[in-house]
Amino acid sequence: MSGAAGTGQGWRAWLVSDAPHSARQARLGEIYRFGRALARHPLALTGLAIILLLVLVAALAPLLAPYAPSTQHLLDRLQAPSARHWLGTDELGRDLLSRLVYGARLTLGIVALVTVISAPLGLAIGCMAGYAGGWPDAALMRLTDVFLALPRLILALAFVAALGPGIENAVLAIALVAWPPYARIARAETLALRRSDFIAAAQLAGASPARIVLRHIMPLCLASVIVRVSLDMAGVILIAAGLGFLGLGAQPPAPEWGAMIAAGRKYMLDQWWVAAMPGIAIAVVSLGFNLLGDGLRDVLDPKQR
Repeated sequence: MSGAAGTGQGWRAWLVSDAPHSARQARLGEIYRFGRALARHPLALTGLAIILLLVLVAALAPLLAPYAPSTQHLLDRLQAPSARHWLGTDELGRDLLSRLVYGARLTLGIVALVTVISAPLGLAIGCMAGYAGGWPDAALMRLTDVFLALPRLILALAFVAALGPGIENAVLAIALVAWPPYARIARAETLALRRSDFIAAAQLAGASPARIVLRHIMPLCLASVIVRVSLDMAGVILIAAGLGFLGLGAQPPAPEWGAMIAAGRKYMLDQWWVAAMPGIAIAVVSLGFNLLGDGLRDVLDPKQR
């Protein structure tokens, strides 16, 4: 009997000790399958390469930029692209390549901050509304409808006009208009999940509504929200560029791409490169996020497979 008990305890100890290893293997397997599925989408890989290039350029800006982004050389103003200035210079003689490289930091920072603020906010509101139901659901969804009823850029302009110009206020304004689609998606996912057997089991086990939402529902809504976030990043970049173009985003002499287009619009006919170079940068980065978002939608959304 003692030997059998010892054998049973040994098996239980082995299973407990092997559980973390099995969990790690399962996670590695999921990552491997995700990578293989994404590798079958060449356009998604192209978008990922563009975004990784943006991250690399932003991280290595001091090494890649041939000149300081705000240094003025008035004798070199409005120079065409050449061996000395690969993308030309602006109206103050500043090297456009250097300003685009440093502007990648601003663009990446805006995208990251807006994502960190708006995605968790929309996810939390949508999950709470879908799980609670009743008047909380109606109140939160009507608030969401109010934000969805107005164009994002117009609403962001209203918020920035109230808060004042500046990069911090622009980020906050964009985040405040970006969360409603995530709330809608999270609510729809929650409505489909809240009647599931595992939710009923968690309720019978005495789990609180907050624990059920945080531990069981939110993780299952992440895939859909991530896909929507990746698709929305191009819109975030365009809104940030629009605010910068109107003088409500990053203030001079910050090398923000929208502000650079605004400064170069006066020279479009003769010195086209002043506005065209930052415009091309915005278009390429926005295309990268769109291509990656399409690939993530195909990989993560089971209805698309």
